[in-house]
Amino acid sequence: MARKLILDVDTGTDDAVAIMLAALHPDLELVGVTTVNGNVEVQYCTDNSLRTLDFIGRGDIPVFEGLNRPLTRPDFPIPRAIKKSTGVHGLELPLPAPTSVKQSKAAVEFLIETYRAATEEIVLVPTGPLSNIAAAIALYPKFVDLVPEVVLMGGAHHHGNVTPSAEFNIWADPDASASVFAAGFRKLVCVPLDATHEALVSLADTAAMEALGTPAGIAASRFISRRIHAYDANQPMAERGAAPVHDALCIAYLVDPSVITTDFRHVAVETMGPLTMGRTVVDTNFRGENPPNCHFAFHADRGKFNAMMLETFARTA
Repeated sequence: MARKLILDVDTGTDDAVAIMLAALHPDLELVGVTTVNGNVEVQYCTDNSLRTLDFIGRGDIPVFEGLNRPLTRPDFPIPRAIKKSTGVHGLELPLPAPTSVKQSKAAVEFLIETYRAATEEIVLVPTGPLSNIAAAIALYPKFVDLVPEVVLMGGAHHHGNVTPSAEFNIWADPDASASVFAAGFRKLVCVPLDATHEALVSLADTAAMEALGTPAGIAASRFISRRIHAYDANQPMAERGAAPVHDALCIAYLVDPSVITTDFRHVAVETMGPLTMGRTVVDTNFRGENPPNCHFAFHADRGKFNAMMLETFARTA
């Protein structure tokens, strides 16, 4: 039986790859996509999600638009100077305009109603700022008890990407992030930069995707090639001509948990420090008094990740 999931995204390039992997893998059933302000303003996140699903023939999957700003952070809806300097995403993905349309129901309402009515387990996979998830918890505290597993992309232990200590998704709405980590979900898996930077995708990999000739292969090649060129120019990895595709690694984990290696630790989010705002504080040495609450991924298997994407993107809807 396929594993059901909901993706909460701020679609950009890596979210789009995650959407395609979730929508096309035979072991997964993508119940819906919710969008949130992050990589780009939420209306572009919604449009990009619709474009991606239409392009791969999965316009049947509903898209629900969510919050257009963080719960508390004042310098959004988007830090344009940061995103403009990297060029990783752009506003609109290089795909035809969508023919499908977003749902009339708001994302947070959809999340609460779906989990209240669920008779089967649905994994929640947030790959953007955690504003929608925190709002669902605040409006309906029992939401935490209804979600069997949260697999989120965000955070970092050894290095940040938007500040020296913080990863973008967590930094973008630190109060929302703090509430999600402290909520008490039955199982919380965090896929941070520590793992995604080990699961790099190279230009040779994108060429192989392009050679598939499928809509997903073509789209993935476009998205990831853009990421690689932007990373080489502004945030080069140890290997030139390669870049992380952060969000898709969460989807790969749902299919094959061995694609990442996790430690069960207590993780909290700093919400006040001027130098550490948005940092995920991982108690690696058990120096705090709080029990572990998060399966934090420190490593990833690059070969398994790339092989899974190539195999999945060979499929058509």
